[in-house]
Amino acid sequence: MLIKDDYHQPVLLKEAIDFLKVQPGKKYLDATLGGGGHSREILARGGQLLALDRDPEAIEHFRLVLKACPPSRNSSGGSLPPRVVLANFIEIDKVAQEAGFAPLAGILFDLGVSSYQLETPSRGFAFTAKAPLDMRMDPSLAVTARDLVNGLNEGELAELFLKLGEEKAARRYARAICRVRGLKKIETCEELAGIVWQAALPQERTRRIHPATKIFQALRIAVNDELNALREALPKAVNLLEKQGRIVVISFHSLEDGLVKRFFAEKEREGELKIITPKPVVPDRTEIKKNIRARSAKLRVAEKK
Repeated sequence: MLIKDDYHQPVLLKEAIDFLKVQPGKKYLDATLGGGGHSREILARGGQLLALDRDPEAIEHFRLVLKACPPSRNSSGGSLPPRVVLANFIEIDKVAQEAGFAPLAGILFDLGVSSYQLETPSRGFAFTAKAPLDMRMDPSLAVTARDLVNGLNEGELAELFLKLGEEKAARRYARAICRVRGLKKIETCEELAGIVWQAALPQERTRRIHPATKIFQALRIAVNDELNALREALPKAVNLLEKQGRIVVISFHSLEDGLVKRFFAEKEREGELKIITPKPVVPDRTEIKKNIRARSAKLRVAEKK
């Protein structure tokens, strides 16, 4: 039975865990702990777990959960205490080696922002937050979204919004931001979302998705260096897998999904991986209805040869 999680509602939970083919006593690494929904299900199925997250609040939450609901025992009666590490998944090889936790039967990357991060105003991820533009998944990072919004020139902002947000109106929104910040610095998420809304065309305001969605996406990716981290982590993850070990990746926008798709295809051509999902697995209508944030999720799986 799948375990519920009130800190974050994991997307494609059953599908991700089923594709990992969790076996009691085998080693699994959750590279993006988040609310711990996937990790807890790995433990429930008897897997040994190493979990990483760059967000100290996610680590603390999961440790509290484990105290309240300690992991079950495997069939031989031995306990399976998980190892939880505060780290960016770009260090996946270093962390696994230091923990003596390899080779691995499976690795999971859930690349989405957690519900907790989105719904905690002080984290600066939400459009409506009257809180500083932050967007750091790791609070120790030096640069915030506020720094980028107020520090980059119009051309740099437009390039950022176009490349990392795939926003066609990037130049228009960059111009509007620079016009406003010429009078005063842009401090909060609510301010930035309002500027984008005012600069949006009438037809852009009537769409289901807020006009600022791609702007916020671009800023978040830049602040956390998400694509470079993923690009470096994927080959390290493959090296950690045992034969027939699996790598499962859940992405939430086309830049991530395209990167994963190309990496899997390249490694399959080189004879290192076998693609298990020729087409990405997506949530069904029932899941999307329960969790609207699931609508853009795509899951891809590959197995080490």
